[in-house]
Order: sequence, then structure tokens, then C-alpha cells
Amino acid sequence: MDRDASVETIRREMTTFARRARAVAARIHPELSLVSFTLLAHLEDSDGCRATDLAAHYLLDKSTVSRQITALERLGYVERRTDPADHRVQVLHLTASGTEVLRGVTASRRALMQRRLADWDVADLEQFATYLRRYNATSDPLD
Repeated sequence: MDRDASVETIRREMTTFARRARAVAARIHPELSLVSFTLLAHLEDSDGCRATDLAAHYLLDKSTVSRQITALERLGYVERRTDPADHRVQVLHLTASGTEVLRGVTASRRALMQRRLADWDVADLEQFATYLRRYNATSDPLD
């Protein structure tokens, strides 16, 4: 297989991977889209941030993030708090319920991945992890 064919195969397989991830997210928690799950995980990792920071980090339109955050607030998973350093700024944080649902979804996704990779040997898993880290570390401003 030549380079172009290999890149095309990778593109197709990554598209399949993304479709499967969205479908799994919908089955695990019907009210929590893959984007919502990602935003919750980021809020947990960053211990809160502004909606504009989320939009910039994920290269999303502010209105898209606003709709997602509004839905997460309605579900009781996210709350806005005034930034103590600047009272004009609202910082988004996970609620206790948001933390709980995020942990549950993460555990379900981890268990699913463990099942899908159960017959892979450790060397293959390590190589796959290395390739994914390498791919994700490649930065392109047009992504």
C-alpha cells in the first residue's frame, strides 16, 4: 500500500472511530453528547474555566459552547460561579451531580474499551497508545 492509500485508510478508520464514539456516548448516557462529555471532562481537568476558554480550546463557535453549557446547566451538571479575582467573569464548574455522572460515563467508556481491546497483547496496546499520543501531539492550526 502506498502513502496516499495508507492515509486514506487511516482517515476512513478514524471516521468510523468517531462515529462509534458518538453512538457509544448516546447509549451510555442519552442526555450527554460526546461534545458535552468532553466539555465536562475539560471542566474537571481544569477545575473550572470560562465558556470562551472552552470555545477557544476546542476551536468551537461560542454559540455552540453556549448551547452545550446551557443544556448541562439544565441537567444540573454545571454551575456558574463569579471569579473571585474579577467579579465580571463567570467561571463554569462541575456540580457534585456533574462529577458523579462524568465518573459514571468515564467508567462505562473505560469498561467498553477494555472489552474491545481484551485480545490485544500488551506490546500492541503500548504501540497503539504511542501512535495515538504522537498523532494527537501533532499540531496544525487548521485542525
